[in-house]
Formats: sequence, structure tokens, C-alpha cells
Amino acid sequence: MSLLTGRTVVVSGVGVGLGHQVAAAVVRDGGNAVLGARTEEQLARSAAGIDPAGERTAYRATDITDEEQCAALAALARERFGGIDAVVHVAAWDSLFGGLRDADFTTWQAVLDVNLLGTLRMTRACLPALEERGGSVVFIGTQSAVAAPSEVRQAAYAASKGALTSAMYSLARELGPRRIRVNSVLPGWMWGPAVEAFVRFTARAEGVAEAEVLARLTGRMALPEMPTDGDVAEAAVFLASDRARAITGQSLLVNAGELMR
Repeated sequence: MSLLTGRTVVVSGVGVGLGHQVAAAVVRDGGNAVLGARTEEQLARSAAGIDPAGERTAYRATDITDEEQCAALAALARERFGGIDAVVHVAAWDSLFGGLRDADFTTWQAVLDVNLLGTLRMTRACLPALEERGGSVVFIGTQSAVAAPSEVRQAAYAASKGALTSAMYSLARELGPRRIRVNSVLPGWMWGPAVEAFVRFTARAEGVAEAEVLARLTGRMALPEMPTDGDVAEAAVFLASDRARAITGQSLLVNAGELMR
């Protein structure tokens, strides 16, 4: 039997990178994937690529800062597949760069509204279904919340994801009696569309080969190859499955050993 046979997983933030990879892994492992993101066109492309027959995917345009849209995505999962067994939260605002000196705290508040409160809104919308038979909540955090990278400054993103990891501990304790597990996956540098773009931009800006920029990043890793967004998706799907039935309140670094804790 496959890892998620007969299970339904809601995936927020399905774009061209990690969210798509998570949804694809859910379907590959026998589950039903319910996709949410703000752009319906991207959702349609992702669903068609994962499940051309449309038998094990459903999607709805969803902004996780909106309570009603979160509720509608959860309702779609119940209407189409009869319930929810797991939620994987990929949706995030990760494109605000800078530190404290140049901080626009109004924008920081918007980042927090997406990354922290939006994730909690979506989780709460799924709770009634999760409580019916237990299940799993998986947050996608970031290594930057525990070890800031030197190459980029993402203080707002790191702070919001650090807060989400802290919330995870409380939720694991609160929801555990209903057999709902809550865990986080913390990616480091992750080869996918965003990091590919960073490597290309840096190489052009410095007039060096892309391989040189990539080597700087991987040189700190215990394993000689940067994880991919697919590798991070595998960790998320494991935590969403019953193979992780005794794991809750944990943060799993997926970073090729760049940081060990």
C-alpha cells in the first residue's frame, strides 16, 4: 500500500516550486490532493500536470489571509473527497528582503499576516474535518529562523517563520488529544525556481559562473549536493502520513547537513 492511499491532503501555496512538488508526491503516494493558492491559472496547470484525469485533485483559488476563502478550500476537500487527513502549509510571503535598519514594519505586519496568521487561519478552517478522524498538520518553516544566512537578509520572513515554529509547539499540545499531529519542516537552501533565480542573478551581478555561486552554497553542507524542493516535499509527505504517527511537536531540518541541531 502506498504512503497516503485513500488519504486527502490540503496543500496551500501551490505554485511552480515546493507546493507543486508536495501535491505531486501526495498523488504519487496514493492520496488525494486539494490545492490552494491565489492564482487559479497556476492551480489548473499544476493539477493537470499531477493528475491529468482530474480524479484525485481538486483546487480553489485561496488567499490565506481571508477566513472565508480558507473555509471554502477546506469545504472543497470535504465535498470532493469526504474529509481531510492532513494539511501541508507551503503558502508564504518570502520576497521581502532587508534587515532591521531599513525595516518597513507595516510591510512586516503583512508578512506576519500571511506566514503566521494565514497559516493558522487555514489550519483552523481544517480543524473540524481533522478532528473527525485525527491527522497531521505540517508547517513549512525555514532554516533562516534558527541560523540567518549571510547571502541574503530576510529578517521579516525569518521572524514570521520562527513565530510559526513556536506556535507549532502549542498546537501540538493542544491538538494532540484529538490525535492531530503538528510538525514543521525547515528547509535550508533548496534547489528550485527561487534558488535557481538567485544563483543566476548573483552570477550575472558578479560576472562569475553559476557553478561558482552554487559551490559557495553547497560548500558548507555535509552532503555534497543541495537538497531540491522535491526532497523537502518528501519530508513533508512523510510527516503527513501514518508512518509518522508518533511524531509531533518536532522540527525537521532538510538542509544536507549545513546546520546540525
